[in-house]
Amino acid sequence: MNTHTNSNQINKPLHPHQSTNNKVVVVGAGIGGLVSALLLAHSGARVTVIEGQSQCGGKLRQLWPGSLGKNTNSNEYQGIDSGPTVLTMKWVFEEIFASIGANLESELKLTQLSVLARHAWSEDSGQDQLTLYADPLQSEDAVGRFAGSAELRRFKNFCKTAKSLYAALEGAIIRESSPSMRKLAMSLGPRGLALLAGIGPMKSLWDSLGSYFNDPRLQQLFARYATYCGSSPWSAPATLMLIAQVEMDGVWSVAGGMRSLAQTIERLCIEKGVQFKYETLCQRIELSNARVAAVQTNQDERIEANAVVFNGDIDALYSGLLGPQVQSKMLPTRDPKTERSLSALTWSMRCKVNEKRFNLDRHNVFFQNSYDKEFRDIFQTKRLPLTPTVYVCAQERGLGVRASNKQDSVSEESIFCLINAPASGDVYSFTNEELELCEKETFSLLSRCGLQLERDPQKTIQTLPLHFHQLFPATGGALYGQATHGWLQVFSRSQATTPVKGLFLAGGSVHPGPGLPMAAMSARLGAGAVMEHLGLTKR
Repeated sequence: MNTHTNSNQINKPLHPHQSTNNKVVVVGAGIGGLVSALLLAHSGARVTVIEGQSQCGGKLRQLWPGSLGKNTNSNEYQGIDSGPTVLTMKWVFEEIFASIGANLESELKLTQLSVLARHAWSEDSGQDQLTLYADPLQSEDAVGRFAGSAELRRFKNFCKTAKSLYAALEGAIIRESSPSMRKLAMSLGPRGLALLAGIGPMKSLWDSLGSYFNDPRLQQLFARYATYCGSSPWSAPATLMLIAQVEMDGVWSVAGGMRSLAQTIERLCIEKGVQFKYETLCQRIELSNARVAAVQTNQDERIEANAVVFNGDIDALYSGLLGPQVQSKMLPTRDPKTERSLSALTWSMRCKVNEKRFNLDRHNVFFQNSYDKEFRDIFQTKRLPLTPTVYVCAQERGLGVRASNKQDSVSEESIFCLINAPASGDVYSFTNEELELCEKETFSLLSRCGLQLERDPQKTIQTLPLHFHQLFPATGGALYGQATHGWLQVFSRSQATTPVKGLFLAGGSVHPGPGLPMAAMSARLGAGAVMEHLGLTKR
């Protein structure tokens, strides 16, 4: 893994197509910042990226627990993906790479996973497990054996609706730079509007799924997709069922871990003349005549800019972390009704795995009985859930390399474990008693479902909402920007342009939303807006 510090900035000579008259500063080297920098440099802008951390990637983190924790250049084993763990909507990155004359699969080694996820429930101690597959016929067979023929028919109907909904909303919402109800109605037409009315967009995802499934376990499983947007199934709109189609369209692993995607884009940026300044914070965006003029850094450096792309949480602008001038212009546009999305409590571990009844795959989800209580705890009482759903990623599984650890019962595996948590890292620190209780319940659930993880505290890194808040300022630890609670939130999310001339936005806290492909799409829309602002055309 490459680690770049401010004392060792990545600088290249000015690219032949770059113009000194179009200087762009990108603040933040998450996926939104990297894609923005790549597209703008390709269009001819002179781009500088500043990043407070020592490396690119943002939420695309890898951690090295245990004896190799401080040796990030070691090849003894791959770091543990401790953020996004898979690539979906591959077409987004294929289009981005193609737009600069590159090929995604020539630059990265991608492997499509045959298993989407395995699921177990505490109600029956993990006896009845449901595996969903990339092959829809395999999934149908699994659902039929799990829940019966009547529920299989309902599952097929749900999949048909999710597919139609995704097809209808991809252009109207995901690709649209400034979605609105009027544009949506014009794009969908009578048939699309009838589809939307049929699912009841004003309903919550949970209520809508209740009309598809009689088996509460299937309702619970597909309601979990609301958490992909950091939201509660009881408040998220029914339209989020389209996320099921996103997974059914394919899930890919990236050789070297998910950070390889960020590192590849960084390399392509450098080839196009982008300069990266790591361990460099943006302290203030300087305005002149109400326009962006420069960025002031914590390194006592003033970087002139004709445009700035901010790839951080938009709340940093509202709260004044980028200076009072920007704050005064942004605050009037803030929606007071917005709610922070979910944060998380995670464990990145090298541990032994004992599969008693649960056959571990790459992606695994373990459900409690009281699903609604989990989200009441998080969004209403702002505490760690007493009945958490547990996600386990075993990144050495599902690739045809390691079918089971039973061949070597003493070997260790890289395991990433996550539960949802409130985004209160800026206002509250959980007590040791709260953390111990939550941890006990988390791993007790796994044990009850037939999966025993033999953990070593010396080989475990725990990340709290407080830590996520420190990594991503002004968030409280929220990992998905604002929660998507209510149908209108789809239209109220901030777009690429801002009230500040020359200031543009990219990342998961703005349209079209959180997650790797959505953050990349926001960068694509943002870069397009910058090009228009600067009078650039795509090359």
